[in-house]
Amino acid sequence: MPGAKKDKKTKQPVILITNDDGITAPGIKNLVEAVKDLGKIIVVAPDKPQSGMGHAITIGYPLRLHKVHQFEGVDSWQCSGTPVDCVKLAVDKILHQKPDICLSGINHGANHSINVIYSGTMSAAIEASIEKIPSIGFSLLDYSMEADFSASQLYVRKIVEQVLKLKIKNPHLCLNVNIPKVSKELIKGIKVCRQAYAKYEEEFDERKDPAGRKYYWLTGEFKNFDKGKDTDVWALANNYVSVVPIQYDLTDYELKKQLENKIKG
Repeated sequence: MPGAKKDKKTKQPVILITNDDGITAPGIKNLVEAVKDLGKIIVVAPDKPQSGMGHAITIGYPLRLHKVHQFEGVDSWQCSGTPVDCVKLAVDKILHQKPDICLSGINHGANHSINVIYSGTMSAAIEASIEKIPSIGFSLLDYSMEADFSASQLYVRKIVEQVLKLKIKNPHLCLNVNIPKVSKELIKGIKVCRQAYAKYEEEFDERKDPAGRKYYWLTGEFKNFDKGKDTDVWALANNYVSVVPIQYDLTDYELKKQLENKIKG
């Protein structure tokens, strides 16, 4: 599998873990628990929630990085920056090499369909894949801090074990994994899917603060415009764990072909 050399002391794969909900979130604790015996675990995560940050990086402000004792037996650091900052700093200043795999999550809430564009969880995974580090972002369709992660732990481990054994030539492997909000007994299995065309129909609710000044609160309703049965939204609605291979190359190759002889200098 593509990636860095194994940890010299343990001969185990080096596994970098991050998230966007912050280093104290239950999701990242459950991610660590699910894979802690599969390799040498290093955690570098934001010191506060960074949901919806997308692929933002910190420019013009200092970045702080502090070692913390957040997980028993696991070296961990908290970072003042974004999830993408965490990946960059982990590789350059902590590991001094590329890990064998980067895992991001487990996110509290969905990252299917259009959400992948806004997601700090998935942007951390994408940043790793840009650097030729195989990566997986995990999300549970439950926003509660008291969410039940037992099914998530089970499927995280299954997927990570399989990916660590893969012999795939693509060095930019990146998977977006979403887990339905049901008990593990009700999950039907894993489906490799495509991203659905589904998004929030958004509006801004106009409100007033105690001083009478206007402010706006983003609201909206999620709508699925894609009726295909091969999408992540369909899989999740039918109690499957969805796995979508994603890429950072946003080129529309079919449209490129159509435009080559129509837009000229």
